[in-house]
Amino acid sequence: MSPSSPVSSVQQAKRALGLRLREIRKDRGITARALAAAAGWHESKASRIENGRTPPSDEDIRTYTRLCRAEDQTRDLIATSRGIDGMYVEWRRIEHAGLGRVQESVRPLYERTRRFRIYQSWVVPGVLQTPDYTREMLKTVVALRGAPDDIEEAVASRVARQHVLRTGQRRFAVLIEEWVLRSITGDADVMAGQLGHLIVVAALPSVSLGVIPMGTARGVAWPTESFAMYDDIQVSVELVSANLTVTQPREITEYERTFVELSKLAVYGCAARKLITAAIDALG
Repeated sequence: MSPSSPVSSVQQAKRALGLRLREIRKDRGITARALAAAAGWHESKASRIENGRTPPSDEDIRTYTRLCRAEDQTRDLIATSRGIDGMYVEWRRIEHAGLGRVQESVRPLYERTRRFRIYQSWVVPGVLQTPDYTREMLKTVVALRGAPDDIEEAVASRVARQHVLRTGQRRFAVLIEEWVLRSITGDADVMAGQLGHLIVVAALPSVSLGVIPMGTARGVAWPTESFAMYDDIQVSVELVSANLTVTQPREITEYERTFVELSKLAVYGCAARKLITAAIDALG
C-alpha cells in the first residue's frame, strides 16, 4: 500500500481549482468562449484553465471573478492557487538562499506540531541526526545540487531544532528501514556515532523508534518515498528533485494508512537495538 503519485496529487489539485472556476462561470450563464473573448484571451485559454492544463495566474483569477461577478471569492481562489504552487517545489528553488535558511524555515512547523510520524527509507531522520552526520549529509547536498555552502549554519539550526524531542507534550513515532543503518554516511566514525545516538534517543519517553528489518516479507507495505506527518494537518514528502507538501485530508489519510502498515513490519525496543548494534559491529 502506498500513497498516490505525488505529481498526480498536484494535478488533481489543479483540476479541482479549475472545476471551481468552471462552476463560477456556469453560475453566471457564460460560455468559456465568451469569457475568453471578454477577457481578451485566446479562445481556448478558459478551457485549458478549467481542465487543469494551464495554471491560472493571480490576474487570471481576478479576471474570472470580475467577469462572473464573484469578486467575493477572489481572495480564497488566489490563496488556493498559491497553495498548489507551494505543494511541489524543486530543491533548487528551496535551497537557493542557503541551507541555513531552509532549516530555519521549518522551525515554526516543528514548534506547533505535537505528534510527529516519520518514515525514512533513505537516511536517518533529521530530528535524530548527530551534528557530524548532518554535516556529511549537507556536504552531499552542496555537491549534488549546487546549494550554497553555509553548512555550519545549517547544522547549528538543525541541532537547535532538536530540542523538541525533550520539551512539551510531543510524541515521535519514527520508522526507518534497516538499510539506513547499513548505509555509511561520511566514514565509519561518523556512522558509529550516529548509530550510538539512535540507541540513546530511542530511550527517550517521547520517542518510539521502529526498524524494518531487511528481508521482511512486505505484504501490502512496500518501501516508499520518505515522508513526515505533522499532526493530522500536513505531510512533507522527500522526492529526489523536489519537496511535496500534502494538505488534502483524503491524501493525508492515505499516508496515515501507509504508516500504520509499515509500522506492523517494524521491530521495536530490544529487537531494534540489536539491529542497530549489529550495524555498529559491521563497521569493524
